[in-house]
Amino acid sequence: MPGLFIDVKVADEVAKNAETAKKLVEVCAVDIFAQNDDGSLRVVEENLDECVLCDLCIDAAPRGSVEVIKLYES
Repeated sequence: MPGLFIDVKVADEVAKNAETAKKLVEVCAVDIFAQNDDGSLRVVEENLDECVLCDLCIDAAPRGSVEVIKLYES
């Protein structure tokens, strides 16, 4: 992932939950999340560099189940 400034980790149980996956897709303004045909969540890696660090995904998911990891030092 050269050139990316963040990574996103989603807990397996959240990624497999269609309802939470749908919520994550809806809240992300830059389309980092998508749903597979079976309803599970997919992180769209090519959109990770669009993240604005808004934390809407973190707020939409159960506590601690979504992590936005900064790959740089501020």
